[in-house]
Amino acid sequence: MRTHSLFDRQTILVLSLLAAAAILVPTMNELPPPGSALHLSDHLVPLLGKYVCFALLALSVDLIWGFSGILSLGHGAFFALGGYAMGMYLMRQIGPRGVYGDPILPDFMIFLNWKELPWFWHGFDWFPFAALMVLLVPGALALVFGWFAFRSRVTGVYFSIITQAMTFALMLAFFRNDMGLGGNNGLTDFKEILGFPVQNGSTRIALFVLSVLALASGYLLCRWVVGSTFGKVLVAVRDAESRTRFLGYRVEHYKLTVFTLSALLAGVAGALYVPQVGIINPSEFAPANSIEVVIWVAVGGRGTLAGAIFGALLVNAGKTWFTAALPEFWLFALGGLFVFVTLFMPRGILGAAGDLWERSSQKLRARRSPQPATHAAE
Repeated sequence: MRTHSLFDRQTILVLSLLAAAAILVPTMNELPPPGSALHLSDHLVPLLGKYVCFALLALSVDLIWGFSGILSLGHGAFFALGGYAMGMYLMRQIGPRGVYGDPILPDFMIFLNWKELPWFWHGFDWFPFAALMVLLVPGALALVFGWFAFRSRVTGVYFSIITQAMTFALMLAFFRNDMGLGGNNGLTDFKEILGFPVQNGSTRIALFVLSVLALASGYLLCRWVVGSTFGKVLVAVRDAESRTRFLGYRVEHYKLTVFTLSALLAGVAGALYVPQVGIINPSEFAPANSIEVVIWVAVGGRGTLAGAIFGALLVNAGKTWFTAALPEFWLFALGGLFVFVTLFMPRGILGAAGDLWERSSQKLRARRSPQPATHAAE
């Protein structure tokens, strides 16, 4: 089987574009004067950072769907859990600057007559602990959920349904005020992160650059995984799970490992998302959000990694424009795009572009190849 270099042409292109974004966005925000056509306004920096976080979430879905055949319709749950872990840290940093001035309890707890901080909030005033929870909570849920699902050999549409049920159940739970996580209002009114004001322009730029670095790191990690022997087994599981199991591979172990890794990436994306948008609430658990992530991957190109990034950026940029200009038509446009790609570009935009490039290259090579000389018979 042909092996792929980690730093192939696609990887170099993706990393180059991400590096350009990490340089150009801060430069265009800081250097040109506000009236210049080259100036990037302050509100666009966190918007672009949100897009980058969504691209990392799409990358995590492509890792399991495109290369393992695991279609999760509940990956928004891992994204939201990572976001809540970061939100709890940010809430603890408010201290006495809240509306009610309590140095320990967040404002929503004072409003709901909570007398003491719940046990699971302890430790979130320390950033390393919060960063650990960003990984541990989504990872633990994926590990436990995946262990039961893959051990029971739940696959296909049945697995998709139970992941959707999982995120819906979490959404209902987090809407409850007695969960101690802000209920339907969620966590908001953040003041600072690591001592830096969240609303400060330089902090927003730093968060954007960190998001780009996280996306680049996640992309390299996924490229390494799919290019390794482990990744070859994942592709075998996707294409012929029964045959792979018959050859002696513990299929459930491979699926559980990549599913947990995917949840970790989604949790990191959620943690970077929250300080840039300024809020996290139970609506992030909505099953429709997880379904939309799948659409991003399908539009960009399933099983390409780069396509997941491209699809997330393209669809969310279109969503921003549509919801401002023609808000009532956005869902129709999204559904129409998904149907069009499914029918006419089953491999997504990047997959179709790759096929077109390959056919053009083959025709070009055929024209350049020397024609065999013909000799007349004597």
